[in-house]
Amino acid sequence: MAPLDDQELRGAIQNAGSPEWSVRAAAGRQLAVSDRIGEVADVIRRLLLDARDTAVIQETAEALLERKDTLGMRLVLLAYSRAVSNDDVDHLGAALDCDPEWMTTEGADRLIKQLRELATDQDVGVREEAQQVLARLRPREEWVGDPARAER
Repeated sequence: MAPLDDQELRGAIQNAGSPEWSVRAAAGRQLAVSDRIGEVADVIRRLLLDARDTAVIQETAEALLERKDTLGMRLVLLAYSRAVSNDDVDHLGAALDCDPEWMTTEGADRLIKQLRELATDQDVGVREEAQQVLARLRPREEWVGDPARAER
């Protein structure tokens, strides 16, 4: 995580409200990788549901997932559960579904571990989204409901 001093943190928070999408997107990336993410979670949630530009959503979500921790995943799933526009859902979903890290054994194992942890989260939206992603990851035999094939 990137350490931010107080001035940098204040600047990133201020930039999160900029009229310029590129400034908000940069602020989202900076805040998402900050070691002080707990202090700025509300600002990050606002950027993850940016009503003015989906690039802000995409950049912030990707940066959170690049943290490779459960907190980053949780914030993305929380936003995904609260997204109302199709564009927001599409961009958050793309960040979740298209992370090349999950194509590696280590990345896939980490993803499944995080999702299992979040599948019992106190927030119903996070919990349901984690459960849905896990369901999509199951082997095909489990999808078709043939227990005999799944046991092989």
